[in-house]
Amino acid sequence: MTDTWVYSIPMRTRFRGITVREGVLVRGPVGWGDFCPFTEYSDAESAAWLATAVEQSSVGWPAPVRDRIPVNCTVPAVDPVRAHAIAAGSGCSTAKIKVADHPSALAEDVARVEAVRDALGPSGRIRVDANAVWDVETAVSSIRALDKAAGGLEYVEQPCRSLDELAAVRRQVDVPIAADESIRRASDPMQVAVAGAADIAVIKCTPLGGVRRALEVASACGLPCVVSSALETSVGLAAQLALAGALPSLDYACGLGTTSLLAGDVVASPFVPVDGYLPVPRTPPAPVFAFAAPPDRAAWWNARLTRVRG
Repeated sequence: MTDTWVYSIPMRTRFRGITVREGVLVRGPVGWGDFCPFTEYSDAESAAWLATAVEQSSVGWPAPVRDRIPVNCTVPAVDPVRAHAIAAGSGCSTAKIKVADHPSALAEDVARVEAVRDALGPSGRIRVDANAVWDVETAVSSIRALDKAAGGLEYVEQPCRSLDELAAVRRQVDVPIAADESIRRASDPMQVAVAGAADIAVIKCTPLGGVRRALEVASACGLPCVVSSALETSVGLAAQLALAGALPSLDYACGLGTTSLLAGDVVASPFVPVDGYLPVPRTPPAPVFAFAAPPDRAAWWNARLTRVRG
């Protein structure tokens, strides 16, 4: 049996600027892990992603305190008809909508949010993610427009890049602010003072170095947490579910219903939400070795894995 498997899975819709999701599955004594840092990430930044895969495949996870996780559906930057269909067909009562895909996207974003509100009905919850592309002035005006279109946003995720900017936006809008990149891409996530800049912490164990490390970061943030996917396969998503299962409290639906963004998966039974929930796994799922990467990409990923392992 192989100890590594390089995969290459097409995306159903361009998401986060990519159309193919790649990574390496690594086998250890406990099972399999998913090493999948985005291609633009440095080897140094990728080390935490490897630590997550090693914890998963060689150590295992802390015991969970819950058996299932409420999740949101994820709506990419698509047209309103497609957005409506994604939300309506998801089975979820919460939707996370990607916005700010390009500089003049606001009118498209408003239409997308309105379509999702129609799909979810008045009781559904809507959150938006700007991936840190707005300046403060743009963030404030955009959030107000999107909040109106949604009939009330649950929160807006990472509207600006810096903590100072997040704090400035937070002072000017009534919508709660969630910090994502400000935490996971900080030089020391344990020391990020997010309390004055955000109301919610978005935690992703894959780029933070594993479930145990992410639990420490969540505790240090001192804010309610949402666990969110880093666009992993079901093998990698298992670690995120283990984190959500182990958090002492979980007040929000988590952003873990992301296998629908992939055109396939590396396991026989992918993690697909049922009635808006996903189960908490005790062990990593076993892969079926599907979606083999082309030889040149396999060589690139194996070389990267060797470098990051040191």
